[in-house]
Amino acid sequence: MRTKLFIPVTALVLLSSCVSQKKFTALEDQQKKTQDLLNSATVKLNSCLEDKASYSARAKALEEQLADLRKTNNSLIESSKDLTVLTTKGAENLEKSLESLKEKDLKIGRLQDALTKKDSVTLALVSSLKREVGLNDPDININVEKGVVFISIADKLLFKSGSYNVTSKAKGVLAKVAKVVNNKPDFECLVESHTDNKSYSSGVLIDNWDLSVKRATSIVRVLESLNVKPEQLIASGRSHYVPLVDNDTAENRAKNRRTRIVVLPKIDQFYDMIENEMKNLAKE
Repeated sequence: MRTKLFIPVTALVLLSSCVSQKKFTALEDQQKKTQDLLNSATVKLNSCLEDKASYSARAKALEEQLADLRKTNNSLIESSKDLTVLTTKGAENLEKSLESLKEKDLKIGRLQDALTKKDSVTLALVSSLKREVGLNDPDININVEKGVVFISIADKLLFKSGSYNVTSKAKGVLAKVAKVVNNKPDFECLVESHTDNKSYSSGVLIDNWDLSVKRATSIVRVLESLNVKPEQLIASGRSHYVPLVDNDTAENRAKNRRTRIVVLPKIDQFYDMIENEMKNLAKE
């Protein structure tokens, strides 16, 4: 009876052992597959983590780049605003400059007109004097000097040596000058007398200053007697201090003894206007 029971029990134990080994083997296989899957997943996870780190770094770099671009853009916007303001101001300044140039051009134009008018009057006056005086005498010279008309008359034609009395021949020349001056009531007539450097003394006249001034006033009186208005006449003496040539010979001293009659527009009609315009230009 015991023997009969032993066989089934042993078979049962053996059968049980066989089933467990198969299951164990299956479990081992399953475990190996799971481990392989885990390893594969771990590898993929590590790769993903590396990619994530790379993408994060790139994202951070892009964010920084974006921030820089935004900053640059804002700077450009502000610069554009400033540029707009500067451009507007520049346009306004340019417009003001152009207006100022136009005004200066007008003033310069007026100056040129005044000078042109003065030059025209001067040329007409020279022509008139040459026509009236009409002498081809080397002792009489009609010319323009620095925009001023002058008649230079040698001393020997006007006065005798050491005298301040005008000669008869000189009165004929002065009569022609008076005719031209009388036709120009807006002009002034400056009589400017020069001597040589030889010392002079006679009566109440003590030197060449006295002699030059006395000769100038003598000519002024002749012109006044020829109906030239006294307010148009100016008498001046220069003594020997403005010679034409050196006073080293008798011939040169004769050249330096002379009288200049300067015919010029009244200052208040021409030069004041020019001076005022120049002052206005200087202020701008």
